[in-house]
Amino acid sequence: MITGASGFLGFHLIEAALAEGMEVHAGVRPSSDVAHLQHLEISFVNLDFRDVPGMAALLQEQQYSDIIHAAGATRAKNEAAFNEVNAGYTENLLKAIVQSGIQLNRFVYFSSLAAVGPKAYEAKWPEQDEETPSPVTLYGKSKLLAERLLKQYVQIPWVVLRPTAIYGPRDKDLFVLFKTYGWRLEPYMGRGPQQLSFVYVKDVAQAAIRALNGQIIHTCYDVSDGNSYDRYALAKVTKGLLGIRTLRIHMPLTVIRWIARIAEATSSGMPLLNRDRLNELTAENWNCSIIRIQKELGYQPDFTLEKGMRETLDWYTGNHWL
Repeated sequence: MITGASGFLGFHLIEAALAEGMEVHAGVRPSSDVAHLQHLEISFVNLDFRDVPGMAALLQEQQYSDIIHAAGATRAKNEAAFNEVNAGYTENLLKAIVQSGIQLNRFVYFSSLAAVGPKAYEAKWPEQDEETPSPVTLYGKSKLLAERLLKQYVQIPWVVLRPTAIYGPRDKDLFVLFKTYGWRLEPYMGRGPQQLSFVYVKDVAQAAIRALNGQIIHTCYDVSDGNSYDRYALAKVTKGLLGIRTLRIHMPLTVIRWIARIAEATSSGMPLLNRDRLNELTAENWNCSIIRIQKELGYQPDFTLEKGMRETLDWYTGNHWL
């Protein structure tokens, strides 16, 4: 079973699992838009993460061998809302697994590099010291809380994946930036240097499949394409593929913070640009090491930033997003 199946990552997890010949049950909410999944040979199951006995009954009935838990919230109004969805719902699913008595082969939990937090600009890479989590956003803190709850369930054979910034077909977050490039604008927050990491969504799905089949449990892996990029790399690759030029604009952080404050005050929900997320967007170093996941799971990224962006932009243009 794959939770969060109707989302951006969930779609690609389903495709990867089907390619491996797996029977896939897509865990979705009754209100989820699943039109883009209808052509896939999968079964749908409705999940209510607030109903532990109901989930336990479903798990006992279906006797799943593996669960990939990719459901979660990347935006929420406050800390309590983040914690409820990302940590509370995860723990409810874990409780349901225990109550059901099913014997899982693997429980793969999708956390995020945000749970670890950024590093100092001069931090070593790719050989890195042991990570001491220090998340800088409410989202990252909620993911770290979920990881800590998960570690209490030693009877469940879990593996945690912490992908960095994921991009690819169907992504809506970075798409906003690509659309801005299409307007011939290239905005940046402040002028400070940054080191960034990215990972193509199909490589993330590959990591999940390898985690299902790996021999090691009760561990966490960072996931990226294995490279480090400066803050201008994404725009440079995108502009090269689109054959366009842009006007580079460095906006003062004070102005950005005021824009975020106004967006929060005038939005009914949490806007894409908010003061909490600025801590993430302006952090100086989001590098991560994939040495352990390569050695222990055999993970090998198939997509460089240029290769992944070419496929992504082809999908956006082919589906009239750009």
